[in-house]
Amino acid sequence: MRNTEINASSIAEAGLDPQKVTDLLDRVKKEVDEGLLPSAQIALARNGKLGVFETFGNANNDSLYCVFSSTKAITSAAGWLLIQDGTLDIGRKVSEVIPEFADNDKQDITIEQLFTHTAGFPHASFRPTDWLDNASRNSRYSSWKLNWAPGSRYEYHPTSSMWVIAEIIERLTGESFTDFVRDRIAMPLGLPDLWVGCPESEHARITQIMHVGDPLTSEDYAKLGIPEPPVTEVTEAALTNFNNSDIRQIGVPGGGGIMSAADLAMFYQGLVGNTPGSENIWSKETLDFALEVRTGDLTEQLTNTPIHRALGVSVAGDKKRNLRGFGHTNSPLSFGHGGAGGQIAWIDPATGISIGYCTNGHDRNGIRQARRGISISNRAAVCSS
Repeated sequence: MRNTEINASSIAEAGLDPQKVTDLLDRVKKEVDEGLLPSAQIALARNGKLGVFETFGNANNDSLYCVFSSTKAITSAAGWLLIQDGTLDIGRKVSEVIPEFADNDKQDITIEQLFTHTAGFPHASFRPTDWLDNASRNSRYSSWKLNWAPGSRYEYHPTSSMWVIAEIIERLTGESFTDFVRDRIAMPLGLPDLWVGCPESEHARITQIMHVGDPLTSEDYAKLGIPEPPVTEVTEAALTNFNNSDIRQIGVPGGGGIMSAADLAMFYQGLVGNTPGSENIWSKETLDFALEVRTGDLTEQLTNTPIHRALGVSVAGDKKRNLRGFGHTNSPLSFGHGGAGGQIAWIDPATGISIGYCTNGHDRNGIRQARRGISISNRAAVCSS
C-alpha cells in the first residue's frame, strides 16, 4: 500500500529522474507488500530540496521512527559545532573534562577516540535512566573498564562513547544535550520533527518497533562462509525498549533519535550547507575536518576491511563501501551512519543526493537486512537526472 502519490513536480525540482525514483520506490515497498516489514518510509533530497517522501504499509507521512544509530551522526554534528567555535579540542583527554571518567586506566583516552570507536570500552554498560541523575552518570563513567588499549584497535561502541560525547557537550556548554540538538541543529535546519529526546506529546506518531523474520543459525552462517556476528548490547529487548515512553524522552545520544525519513534526509542536506536560508551552520572547514578519515588501516573485525571512520560517521571510500553502509553506486565521498533494524542515512556530495530510510520492522535475518540496505542505496545513489 502506497500512502502518498509520487509528486512529479517535487522530483523535477530536486533534479531527480522519475523512472529511477520509481525503481527505488518499488524496491522499498517490496518487503512491505510481501508482509515481512510492517512499514517503511523513504525520503530522497537533492541540493536542498526534498524530492521524494513516501510511506508504505501500516504508517503514513506523519509517522515518526526511532532511527537508532543513525542518531550518532546528529550527536557527532553537535560536537562539530563546538569544534567550530573553538570550545572542543578532540586531542584533549576525556578525563580533563570529566574527572570521574579517569578511573580504571581510562585517564589518557582522547575525545577523538570517542568519535572513532577506538576508545577501548565498547561493552561498557549505561542504562538510559542513569542519564537522569548526575551521580548515576558519574558512577557509570568511573566503573567502566577497558577491553583493550585505547587507540590499538577498532570495535564499534554501540552506545557508550556517545554518552560521553553528550556529557562533554553538556559540561562545555552548560546546556542540556537534548536542548543543544534542538536549538543548534533541528530548529535552524527547519526540522521540527527531528528529536533526540522526544516529548510525550509526539509519541502517538511513533511507529512501534517489531521484530520480524527468522534469525540465521550458526549452520546458516557456516554454509554462507560468513563469520557469525558476536552478541552485543544491541539485543531485541534493548531495541524494543524504545517503545517505552520514558526511554523515548531521554534522548539516547547513540541511538534514540526520533524523526521521519524526510528529517533524516534533510539533516544531511543541512550538513553540507543546503539550509532553508542558505547559511552554512557548519563551515566547509569544519566539515572537511570532521570528515577526515582518522582510523588508518584499522579494520572491522568480521570483514577485516578498513573501516574509514571520520568523527562519528563513516566515509564510503573504496570498493568495499558496501560493507560500510553504502551502495556500490555511491561515490567514495559519501558519508553517513546507518541504524539498527536497517535504517539508512547518507549523503553523496558528488551528486548532492541524500537519503533517509526508516522501518519499524527489524529483520532477524541480518544478511537479508544488509542486502536490502545495499539494494536500496544502489538505487538511491543513481537517482539524479
